[in-house]
Amino acid sequence: MPQTEIITFGCRLNAFESEVIRRAAEAARLSGAVIVNTCAVTAEAERQARQAIRRARRRHPEATIIVTGCAAEIAPEHYAALPEVDRVLGNQAKLQPQSYLPEGAPPAELEETASHFVDGFEGKSRAFLQVQQGCDHRCTFCIIPYARGPSRSVPMGLVADQARRLVAAGYQEIVLTGVDLTAYGADLPGRPSLGQMVRRLLAAVPKLERLRLSSLDPAEIDGELWRLLAEEKRLMPHLHLSLQAGDDLILKRMKRRHSRAQAIDVARRARALRPGVALGADLIAGFPTETDDMFRRSLDLVAECGLAFVHVFPYSARPGTPAARMPRLPDPLVKERAARLRAAGAAVLAAELRSRVGSETDVLIERPGIGRAEFYAAVRFTAPTDTGSVRRMRLVGSDGNSLVGVPVQ
Repeated sequence: MPQTEIITFGCRLNAFESEVIRRAAEAARLSGAVIVNTCAVTAEAERQARQAIRRARRRHPEATIIVTGCAAEIAPEHYAALPEVDRVLGNQAKLQPQSYLPEGAPPAELEETASHFVDGFEGKSRAFLQVQQGCDHRCTFCIIPYARGPSRSVPMGLVADQARRLVAAGYQEIVLTGVDLTAYGADLPGRPSLGQMVRRLLAAVPKLERLRLSSLDPAEIDGELWRLLAEEKRLMPHLHLSLQAGDDLILKRMKRRHSRAQAIDVARRARALRPGVALGADLIAGFPTETDDMFRRSLDLVAECGLAFVHVFPYSARPGTPAARMPRLPDPLVKERAARLRAAGAAVLAAELRSRVGSETDVLIERPGIGRAEFYAAVRFTAPTDTGSVRRMRLVGSDGNSLVGVPVQ
């Protein structure tokens, strides 16, 4: 296998960093390697990474296997002990070309590269742009701040420069990513908010057609971002919220900074400002001490907020976090609650899609026969269309999971 293969787990930030890794490895002329970029959010994510490592060794017995990412950052000794693994890199080292040189190779062998500038994403029709890293909060269930460090923001000028490169490379949609995206700017001179950065980005890159945001903390959405949602059509009508639960006591035990009422208010405000906006959320099922009534409030929140795109995580104890010391629920109960949350989300999605039939939307073509609407729903079609282009489509049907579109001539 002459080329280097990269296997990515986890969030959109990891997807972005895998492209940085790809360029760093190319700059070091690394070949014949498999790089596994891990996630530490859940035990299941780590299990899948270990499975991928074993599978990679079976497929490529002579390859150099390098493991990196959040799981490797937190427990490097665990992955170094795996017989299939040749090298373990932390989250900072994985972005540096010198990390991929053979031992003893001089730095002069590196090809010149701006490792954090990414002007393309292999096999992707949209581009991810990292604007923030790390987290200053300590939610009791979350291990990621220990892997990513404190919150750091990319200066607005660099964000605009990177966006211009991506637009010049042909990308019509950019997704802003970060560990705690709404914390953007707190560490920069003048403390610009996320909304201020987004407004300046759209003004600085007028040829950018579609801008999408990754997960937002409902406690940190600033006034400028709300105004942009109402006024700026290039900001996609789709918000994904980091809600985690719908019961106030569970939210307090998680050390979240919003209440159930605030979550509902955010959903109502979004719809009032931008009719047609679609909402999604991250939710944790079976958090320690969660009673049937507490769970019911989370379940009801899906319909009350109209959460069409839910990411449900069965609670997974992360060693070293406060929640790991709390009384846990039986695994079968956690799985059952996760399934009920997913079913509630599927019902809201089906209703959301039915409500869109008969309307028109611009669709970003992801691959032949499928694209993504402005409001994030998948759209299937049969007409030949170039991948990466944006086409106006009339929505003529739905199968409950996706819409059927016909290009508008």
